[in-house]
Amino acid sequence: MELSIRPGDITKERVDAVVNAANSSLLGGGGVDGAIHRAGGPEILAACRTLRETSLPDGLPAGQAVATTAGNLPARWVVHTVGPVYAKSEDRSETLASCYRESLRAAAKEGARSVAFPAISAGVYGWPMDDAARIAVQTVRDTAAEVSKTIETVVFVPFGDEAEQAFRRWLEA
Repeated sequence: MELSIRPGDITKERVDAVVNAANSSLLGGGGVDGAIHRAGGPEILAACRTLRETSLPDGLPAGQAVATTAGNLPARWVVHTVGPVYAKSEDRSETLASCYRESLRAAAKEGARSVAFPAISAGVYGWPMDDAARIAVQTVRDTAAEVSKTIETVVFVPFGDEAEQAFRRWLEA
């Protein structure tokens, strides 16, 4: 599996699946979630509402992932995952790692050959960027063998200089 970095706007990535750092309601929000819903248009929200009415009446739990249409995005699917809120008093690293693992599994199940990830939980959820990048890169590498029959390329799409530098450090490590 090839891993790379393309800093910028994840909504413009030409990949099979874009990962959305969603909130548990799946009904849109701020940051990456809001940008994906705005750029993808009403089809994404409609698909999320259907999930809430059927298989996810209580919302999507942190660390899990589910795929929907990508609407107007250049991708085929959006894989929604809910990252944990960072807490100094509790280690939630495994939940964050699960976001990456489960997103790759959901994308592979749809047949995606390429996946783009944001820095999950590193925005308003407060996860320190360097640690978020470490967990992202290590988990994708650890999961590669499991999904490599389908997924060939993973692109990290960090937003901002600090995020880009952190992801570069861990990809080169």
